[in-house]
Amino acid sequence: MTLRLIPLVLSGLIGATAIAGGPNEGKTAEDFLPQARALAKKFIITDGHIDLPYRLGEYREDVSGRSRFGDFDYVRAIAGGLNAPFMSIYIPARLQAEGGAKEFADGKIDVVYNLAETYPDKFEVAASVADVRRIFAAGGKVALPMGMENGAPIEGKMENLRHFYDRGIRYITLTHSKNNHICDSSYDKERKWNGLSPFGRELVAEMNRLGIIIDVSHISDSTFYQVMALSKAPVFASHSSCRHFTPDWERNMNDDMIRLLAENDGVICINFGSDFLKTEYQGGWKAFEEKVDEHKKETGLQAGSEKLQEFIHAERKNNPVGSVADVADHIDYVVKMVGVDHVGFGSDFDGVTFLPAGLDDVSGFPNLIAELLKRGYSEEDIEKICGGNTLRVWSAVEQVAAGMQAN
Repeated sequence: MTLRLIPLVLSGLIGATAIAGGPNEGKTAEDFLPQARALAKKFIITDGHIDLPYRLGEYREDVSGRSRFGDFDYVRAIAGGLNAPFMSIYIPARLQAEGGAKEFADGKIDVVYNLAETYPDKFEVAASVADVRRIFAAGGKVALPMGMENGAPIEGKMENLRHFYDRGIRYITLTHSKNNHICDSSYDKERKWNGLSPFGRELVAEMNRLGIIIDVSHISDSTFYQVMALSKAPVFASHSSCRHFTPDWERNMNDDMIRLLAENDGVICINFGSDFLKTEYQGGWKAFEEKVDEHKKETGLQAGSEKLQEFIHAERKNNPVGSVADVADHIDYVVKMVGVDHVGFGSDFDGVTFLPAGLDDVSGFPNLIAELLKRGYSEEDIEKICGGNTLRVWSAVEQVAAGMQAN
């Protein structure tokens, strides 16, 4: 990585790589690991998006201890200082045509509640910022807030939105890989609505009223701008990165969008997935899927089998793509442009094929914190990035909802 030769100074805060002659010259991120580990225990660390519920549907294993596969379990979360990972209730786009999206979502929500009920000393569902802070203060448990990835289960009915709020959903990614009844997707070449549908516009208002964060990841650019014009509460991107590093890839956010997000007090939670970090890292998942398919043909292994999971896990973990510094570059870029109050973590663990070395599971957060310390970020900065910024947005959404309901 090429070092920046000037510090990035914003609002009196410095977030940059060490400059020649600076206090961190000649030091490596490893030099800051003891301090980073201490800060990971001291501060609340949130993660905007972890796909554990879907992963456990593909292959069920005990994540109350050190699990054999995947990116998340209790032991590694505690080791990494992760306190409040949003459990993604991911809804495949195929269910929009096949039907059954609502039932599928309820099943994945049940997975999260079952974790908390089966291991009450290790997990607890969190439905508010107050819940997250209480669970953190008590110590020992990982809080599990929930977000829904794809609004398809709403099925055009506001009563379904209320149903999912009552079940603990606190953000909704409006769509996923295809246009749905709410809005257009960044991945879909068709622009069915040129942004939000008429129902989607009503949904934005009702999400504000109920206190559900609007997640602008996955949506098309036109959808984003319409959401920003309509929402009375701040929004966030639960797992997106900067388009500056992946030009022409609409799934990441461009500079203008990040500026507008910040103007409305929102947060972009940086995705750790390799595809999100640099253009040259993209596309490896295609070769990976082909390799898995070939392995299945050669061995006769079936999807969901333990042996196939062993192969998939080994291929992912033995072939990291990118570095912790790549993720920190995205954080630097946001901080340089809009300040340290508008960036957070949104790893996409258990939802992406390849991850950077040193950030390949939830135990790796201290490695990223150490990289930020090396670059000159203060402890105050790091507290905000780790979770303070995301909790601020969630609190603001709660406050807007309380005001709207009072009126």
